[in-house]
Amino acid sequence: MEQTTETAFFNRDLSWLKFNERILTEAGRSTVPLLERIKFLSIFSSNLDEFYRVRMPVLLALEKLSNKENNDIHIEEDLLKSANHLISRQQQQYGRILQLEIIPQLKEQHINLLYGQPFPPEIQKPITRYFLSQVMAFLQPVYLDQGTNFFPANNELYFLINLKNGVETKAVILNIPSNELPRFYKVEGKHETFVALLDDIVRFHLDRVFPHDEVLGCFSFKITRDAEIDLKDEYSGSLSEQLEKQLMKRDLGLATRFLHQPGIPAGVFEVMKKLFNLKKANMVEGGQYHNLKDLMGFPVKNDQLLNAPWAKICNTDFVADTLTAAITKKDIIVHTPFQSYDSVLRFFNEAAIDDAVKEIYVTLYRVASDSKIVNALISAAKNGKKVTVLVELKARFDEANNIKWAKKMKSVGVNIIYSVTALKVHAKVALVKREVAGRMHYLGLFATGNFNESTASFYTDHILMTAHKEMLREVELLFIFLAKRVKPTSADLIPFQHLLVAQFNLQQAFLQLIDREIEHARQGKPAAITIKMNNLEEKVLINKLYEASQAGVKIEMIVRSICRLIPGVKGMSENIKVTRIVDRYLEHGRIFIYHNLGKNDVYLGSADWMNRNIYRRIEVCFPIYDEQIKKEILEIIDIQKQDNVQAVMIDDQMENVPVQAGEPAIASQQAIYQFLKNKY
Repeated sequence: MEQTTETAFFNRDLSWLKFNERILTEAGRSTVPLLERIKFLSIFSSNLDEFYRVRMPVLLALEKLSNKENNDIHIEEDLLKSANHLISRQQQQYGRILQLEIIPQLKEQHINLLYGQPFPPEIQKPITRYFLSQVMAFLQPVYLDQGTNFFPANNELYFLINLKNGVETKAVILNIPSNELPRFYKVEGKHETFVALLDDIVRFHLDRVFPHDEVLGCFSFKITRDAEIDLKDEYSGSLSEQLEKQLMKRDLGLATRFLHQPGIPAGVFEVMKKLFNLKKANMVEGGQYHNLKDLMGFPVKNDQLLNAPWAKICNTDFVADTLTAAITKKDIIVHTPFQSYDSVLRFFNEAAIDDAVKEIYVTLYRVASDSKIVNALISAAKNGKKVTVLVELKARFDEANNIKWAKKMKSVGVNIIYSVTALKVHAKVALVKREVAGRMHYLGLFATGNFNESTASFYTDHILMTAHKEMLREVELLFIFLAKRVKPTSADLIPFQHLLVAQFNLQQAFLQLIDREIEHARQGKPAAITIKMNNLEEKVLINKLYEASQAGVKIEMIVRSICRLIPGVKGMSENIKVTRIVDRYLEHGRIFIYHNLGKNDVYLGSADWMNRNIYRRIEVCFPIYDEQIKKEILEIIDIQKQDNVQAVMIDDQMENVPVQAGEPAIASQQAIYQFLKNKY
């Protein structure tokens, strides 16, 4: 942990790796259905790849700085070593879970995953037929020598093959075409289902790829590259054009990891390091299979080996007339994925065809690949409405999809706003303006997650539908400001009274809300704070929570991923409890509850307490004024606080400690689903 003169903080990267360890733990739990455990293995692998693409470059840079003499930059000692040790330990655990638990249990279900095993004779003919008719077309061998002009693509799979022809030996790189073909190929045998990896299908047929050579060795490898895009305000041309150029360069980034099967001959290894510029990369020995995030596409479907589905609850089915009329009378909230996202789609669809609607404003951060919401906005524009969309082109790994939709909307007359290069717009807000009898009426959406019907099926989020004119007028002012495409200055600050908006008043407002609880505690009055978020990093807010703990404020936190706050330390944070919940859905909602002498001020929003969210993004958190909805949020959070099945406590050593089992056993996601099902 990092120690300063006044407080201590967990390291953000090690904390993130501990979150990924919690994912891996779920893959190892015997109570989780077998195919769901395979999905958790996939998620762990995908997360680790992203860590190497996004965070490992930072750790490598820190390591370089730490080796320089006379620098005044504080760097945590042995950080890179600690991260590598943690990753190595987790990967060993991964291998044990897959090979000693998952594969044998699949075998019990008559599913034979051929992982490091030869192909049984009964499936060799269909495997060869598949290779000759499908796989062979994508193979592109490259002979390795000092003049080789070859650039291994980011996170793609390759073989390094040693060949012998007479007395001559040579090295060849052969691609494993897992981007063009499924990673797993299923063959139905007489008594069981066989699942072969594409890697092994290629390996099995090397004699057909190199018919005149003897194969001396075949070793799998992949290279992971830096994913950061460096955008500077001084770039010329439109941001959209800049990003498209940057995207073409992304996979040309410096290598951060060279993951390889052991045994590559030393001479060939040195040639590869030089040719592929691997001198700064982590050289990591692994098994013979990489990119096991592809397990998400495991080809066997068996409902008995999956979670029992929970039918979506549609809490707007009661609306017989229009959603507009219902929202005008009373706020409505949707809790995804327990409740159907159809209510949100209906909101945009009604707005697109409502003659009274004159203007629509919306922020889009991550757009579904086949977005029904964007199609509704396109229809609205074609129906003569003024549609303004803030499209965030800098949403990492979604830039290309967002550019595609922005171009499509612009082509039909939608007014597209791109954020300033140095500032991401992460807020999730929408505004609809309707003209009735000469007067303008406002409707809107505030959300904790993206307007994305795809992720809404597995992210736990909250979407408020409201006609609260003062809140929505502040949204309108925010859009007016964003259209200027400038960073806020003291002269630009909008005096928000209801919304908490990063770059304007969000951090200050949260500090004041904590201060109020501190004052109550010092007066001997009840004082409590409950916060749920994805990531907790920003030191000013963490220090304020430490101050609140020391004043006697009871603080309960549910933090899914990164948590730099150290809980339970006497004299600093003994009144702070932090839990982490991992279950069938990804915990994603942000909720902030301040006791306020029993009045319970409740805010929801898009903002984690990360440096990027507080200092480099536009975020919106919004109050819950409807007492019935407030009560519902409090009940949901109370259920999560009682979770003793899927929750773990984060202790002062950053470990995931299982919550003590009790009666009744409460898995909070299942309990929330039942609560909402009974309510609606």
